[in-house]
Amino acid sequence: TRPSTAAMASMLSAHRTFAFGTAAPRRAAVARCPLTVTCAYSDKIKVGGGKKWKHTEVNHNGNPVKVSMHVKKGDLVKIIAGKDKGTVGTIIKVVTSTGKVSVEGVNIRTKHIAPRTENEVGQIKKSEYPIHHSNVQLYSKEKQVASRVGYKVVDGKKVRFLKKTGEVLP
Repeated sequence: TRPSTAAMASMLSAHRTFAFGTAAPRRAAVARCPLTVTCAYSDKIKVGGGKKWKHTEVNHNGNPVKVSMHVKKGDLVKIIAGKDKGTVGTIIKVVTSTGKVSVEGVNIRTKHIAPRTENEVGQIKKSEYPIHHSNVQLYSKEKQVASRVGYKVVDGKKVRFLKKTGEVLP
């Protein structure tokens, strides 16, 4: 079936022809800004490119929102959930964007690394991977007990303390 004469006329008028040697009109410039897309299945915001399953919330500046945690780097903690439950260790690293912590000797995973060149040999690397901060609890070395953390003001300074034992944390 052929389009009607009116349809053909509209198509021809929509398509502009230019004389030889003249430039076609340029498209309007699109503002270049960082890609921010809202997630289809939740209200979280996806930052930039990256994996579609890694969605982090952002503040008004476009930076990832930091998760407030009850533990800091260097704290002695006890694991209260997971395969390493009952293990006591020191926090090595805190990831505030995801709310995870790396604890010494906990959640050790094996990674097989292939050789990159002919001369190089492959290796098996074991390292600590992060766990969620809700799965750790502060630990008292003197009383050998895990406790929740509390906050109080001592000499005009806000300090953390263990609720079970009352000892002030550094």
